[in-house]
Amino acid sequence: MSTMPPPPPLEYARPGNPFVHTTYLVRRKVLKIFGGAFHVYDPMGQVVGYSKMTAFKLKEDIRLYTNEQMNQELLVIQARSIIDFGASYDVYDPIQRAKIGALRRKGLKSTFLRDEWLILDAGDREIGLVRESSGFKAFLRRYVDLSLLFPQRYDVTVQNQPVAVFHQNFNPFVYKLNVDLSIDHQGLLDRRLAVATALLMAAVEGKQA
Repeated sequence: MSTMPPPPPLEYARPGNPFVHTTYLVRRKVLKIFGGAFHVYDPMGQVVGYSKMTAFKLKEDIRLYTNEQMNQELLVIQARSIIDFGASYDVYDPIQRAKIGALRRKGLKSTFLRDEWLILDAGDREIGLVRESSGFKAFLRRYVDLSLLFPQRYDVTVQNQPVAVFHQNFNPFVYKLNVDLSIDHQGLLDRRLAVATALLMAAVEGKQA
């Protein structure tokens, strides 16, 4: 049986589209007092996305651009309400002018136990789950202040099938989140939604740090 992933859907077939890879790296710039900056890299180490966030915003609005000039949007992530424990975020493709899906944080579990996010389709139907892999390590990160020794790792499932692993690099100075979609042989997780999920999680982790 072939282990190659299926070809990207037709909506991906546009020149320079970055959402065709099986691995990405999201890197957050540190030491920015009035906000945060994020770069998204492809497997070759090329920047394929850039996002600049403003601090002290009550309602999150994250825009991913093709580069630091921010002249073309790739993704839009918008909170439905003021940030709370169980916030929901809609994800849009501004080029296709369409909603891709949504992400909903499981509030109490993510605050006191381990991080969990629901993945929703464009009609708000639950299709997947992002879950911190180890409950024990999650406990240590929250209550023993050993987060640098236990970088986060998340398992991602869609339709109860494993499709991706997100794992944080061990680095006390730079936040890096690796996105590995190589196990998604059926193409169950939209690459745009995968990148949006990683970007949002990196942003939320930045607010918690």
